[in-house]
Amino acid sequence: MPAQNIPTIETNRLILRGPEAEDYPDFKATFSSYRARFMGGPLNTYEAWMLYAAEIGHWQIHGFGMWMIHDKATDETYGMAGGWMPAGWPEREIAWIIWPDAAGRGYALEATHAARNYFYNQQGWDGAVSYIDPKNLDSIRLAERLGATKDKDANTIDGNDAVYRHPSADVLKDSQIAHGIEMEISHYADPLFKPKGWALD
Repeated sequence: MPAQNIPTIETNRLILRGPEAEDYPDFKATFSSYRARFMGGPLNTYEAWMLYAAEIGHWQIHGFGMWMIHDKATDETYGMAGGWMPAGWPEREIAWIIWPDAAGRGYALEATHAARNYFYNQQGWDGAVSYIDPKNLDSIRLAERLGATKDKDANTIDGNDAVYRHPSADVLKDSQIAHGIEMEISHYADPLFKPKGWALD
């Protein structure tokens, strides 16, 4: 899928656009850091470049992929969210990563919820999973806030990941889960909202 044909998604605070060359420095900085420890990192320069090329090429091969998360007001990038299914993945995945200095402000929740809605409503997905390192507690909490539950019977990538299965489109539609997600997103949009406890993406 050519870059100009990758759909754009707008939410209350964010714009999700296909990855472009100018977004690479932020991607490289994150995947070269300790933040990427649960996603095969930290990566060296060559590995980071190859992975970013794969992010762009994924759209052309599959017709879906990861969006870059931009601030609607400033155009600053905060991370990535979307779909992922490279060779060896048993199922289509909903995935996300937030740059270290943008964590804890609800951007991953807002972007991933919007991306999942797009895949369900526009591309006809009947479901998806997220493959998460069992030690990645922040991502596990986010998956659970999105309504995903651990599927112990699902095929894993390499036996070292936990599989969290997202509710189907029919289950999610007009559900308490969906309304709860939207309420939480609205809280993060309030500049006076200060979450307590664990920092949540």
